[in-house]
Amino acid sequence: MQKRSPRTPIFTNALKRLESALAHVDLSEDVRERLCHPKASLSVSIPIRMDDGGLKTFNGYRVRYDDSRGPAKGGIRYHPSVNADEVTSLAFWMTFKCAVVDLPFGGAKGGICVEPKSLSMLELERLSRGYIDAIVDFIGPDSDIPAPDVYTNPMIMGWMCDQYGIICRQKVPGVITGKPLALGGSRGRDSATGRGGYFVIRELETRLGIGPGSTVAVQGFGNAGFMAAQFLSESGYKVVAVSDSKGAIYKSDGLDIQSVWQFKQHERKLAAAYCSGSVCEVQEYDKISNSELLELGVDLLVPAALEEQITADNAPRIRAKAILELANGPTTPEADTILKSKGIAVIPDILANAGGVAVSYFEWVQNKSGYYWTDKEVDDKLKERICREADSVWNVSQELKTDLRTAAYVIALRRISETIEAKGTKEFYDGKN
Repeated sequence: MQKRSPRTPIFTNALKRLESALAHVDLSEDVRERLCHPKASLSVSIPIRMDDGGLKTFNGYRVRYDDSRGPAKGGIRYHPSVNADEVTSLAFWMTFKCAVVDLPFGGAKGGICVEPKSLSMLELERLSRGYIDAIVDFIGPDSDIPAPDVYTNPMIMGWMCDQYGIICRQKVPGVITGKPLALGGSRGRDSATGRGGYFVIRELETRLGIGPGSTVAVQGFGNAGFMAAQFLSESGYKVVAVSDSKGAIYKSDGLDIQSVWQFKQHERKLAAAYCSGSVCEVQEYDKISNSELLELGVDLLVPAALEEQITADNAPRIRAKAILELANGPTTPEADTILKSKGIAVIPDILANAGGVAVSYFEWVQNKSGYYWTDKEVDDKLKERICREADSVWNVSQELKTDLRTAAYVIALRRISETIEAKGTKEFYDGKN
């Protein structure tokens, strides 16, 4: 993965995303002021008894950026790089992501600074329950609703939801989304981020000049990256490269995505493979670096790892025709300028990876009503919402003659602004509106 610059806080770069959009939206100064600051931030220490009997303390965070449009929504990530700046930036992006797909949510995010792979399952459970103990007064089904993110999963969400219920002495399934089905999770949630990105591509493919037969490289072969690669492969796209944190593999005539995933789950490493049942046969392939994957001459590049992977340093060497941002903030503002000058279309994260939060919303609605939907109902509702908003972003970009990221922020700003202004702004109180 590309290393982040230590000189520019991620949140500083996140705020820069508003600059180009503000030129196209007539906003009250009240709205600008509100959106430059998180509503609430919490930093906690989580002491955990380790398996060897020792005590270790982990730093945890939760940021509620804005809740103008409804309860705040956002994932919880476990990663060694988690810090207050990163979590604030992710909560900022969630605010706009929820607005761009027209969900009645604001934005939040949380995380723990930890290397989860170094913990036993029992230590991981203690940490997850300890995090909820620390933030229980900060979250709730009508105020702030966490979900899974990097290195968290349905099991961890289940522990967290259970711990919240233990503290409150009642079942509250709507406090956490991304849970196991048996604990009130929604069908389709595990594939939602990748499927949503896939729906965006299929909606815009003719306008982007790509389609079945086009080549694809996916940086980050976790759940979202795998699901997007699988859906694209099944529809006729040729996925030629995928990567994880240890490196990348490349096969010019395309990878068998399901087999690569199956091999990785069993062997804990990437390899081009063909699997039949439990038997996998390793095939010839090239080993490349994550940097080389980003610079491949493919039709579609899918960064699905961490923030700031495409920077001013490597953007001049990016050769993809289009980029689908499944990760949050994988492209820096400086890189955006370079990619735009090269005519590379970037489908922004706040649209491309919004499938996850959309189905989290569906889960929350099902928890609230106590009525649960089928796989088809979930997929149909997701497709309708994502395709509608992808079309809106494209149309606004054409109308304003701007890039897709700016268009997405314009749509989100308009929706957030309407909500804030409905409560009264300076223009209202001084009689100018």
